[in-house]
Amino acid sequence: MATLFLKRLVLETIKTESTFTRRCLGKYLVQQTAPAHLALVAPASRLCCRIHAKAFSSVEGTEVETTKKKKNDTTFSNIGRKIHDRIIHVLDEKGNDLGNMHRAEVIRLLDKSDLRLVKRNTTTEPPEYQLLTGAQIYEERLRLRELEKAKSKTGPTLTKELTFSSTIGQHDLNTKSKQIQQWIERKYKVQITIKKGKNKEEPENKMEEIFDQILQTMPGIATFSSRPQPARGGKAVMCVLRPLSQKEEKAYKELQGTQNEDTANKEHGRDRESDVLHQ
Repeated sequence: MATLFLKRLVLETIKTESTFTRRCLGKYLVQQTAPAHLALVAPASRLCCRIHAKAFSSVEGTEVETTKKKKNDTTFSNIGRKIHDRIIHVLDEKGNDLGNMHRAEVIRLLDKSDLRLVKRNTTTEPPEYQLLTGAQIYEERLRLRELEKAKSKTGPTLTKELTFSSTIGQHDLNTKSKQIQQWIERKYKVQITIKKGKNKEEPENKMEEIFDQILQTMPGIATFSSRPQPARGGKAVMCVLRPLSQKEEKAYKELQGTQNEDTANKEHGRDRESDVLHQ
């Protein structure tokens, strides 16, 4: 029994060693033959492609912050104690010149008084600042806001053109007068050209009368920007109507109010005279 056991143990050992040896030799052979095998295959050409990778950096954030600071510099507001310049030119709340001051001195002045510091002109050397109260800053903001609104409203005045013959009928003239009035109310200028009719017996001042008739349909709204004058070599007459300015509208309303009062007083005086006569 012992002899059989020893024979089996020897056989198993031989099998195990041969298997282990085969594995090791196989790996060695593959490692040695693989480069030679691969060398027989022509390497495929590779397309070069650059990949732009965005590196982590704080430069972009700095640019955004700089832009924000520039936008904030244009606003009219209290800067507090954040004075970036060492020496600044200072005005008081009444506009009096306090001269050049060190920022430490300005901060001490702010601590003593109930005033705020705002930028006035940063392009000068040294930059100009002013001490203001909170109420003054609020009023100045309102004023700047109104100026911005006025700038946005004011723009190039557009001109509408209208041409017709002096032989136009009354109905068509009324239609064109309404069209002109709509343009005037929308703050357009209107260039009107009236061509002379072929009728030789037509009065010379007929076209001027047509202009006056058109203008009379828009009392307190429009006036002549340029008076009627010959055009197209004397074959037509042209004028330009424009809207009244605010000052002209105010003067017209005041004049109408005065005329209405005079008319009312005259009527009241006539009534009193009639009452006296009846007595």
